[in-house]
Amino acid sequence: QVQPVESGGGLVQAGGSLRLSCVASGGTFSRYAMGWFRQAPGKEREFLALISRRGGITDSVKGRFTISRDDVKNTGYLQMNSLEPEDTAVYYCALSLAILPGRRGSDYDYWGQGTQVTVSS
Repeated sequence: QVQPVESGGGLVQAGGSLRLSCVASGGTFSRYAMGWFRQAPGKEREFLALISRRGGITDSVKGRFTISRDDVKNTGYLQMNSLEPEDTAVYYCALSLAILPGRRGSDYDYWGQGTQVTVSS
């Protein structure tokens, strides 16, 4: 069974950038669409971006965040720029068997453990 594994989180100053990665461990990344979500303490999980299988369609609710994928490397990415303290959260990668999932968490079949992003002011 595929397991998404996130990396790239950490501590960054406001205005900085981070690139999160998601590897499809135990599976073939090209078989899945990918989404990124985040959850801050005391808040509900929030949809950030998705990319369809093969990458032809993307959707993002944050203009500062860009989603992409490299099926050759079996990896997806979330590039985050101009980070703000309000972006502090645990960031999750999720994979979907659907060609083009939606923004709901229930559209995704496999979830990573999350990577912490902390933005200092």
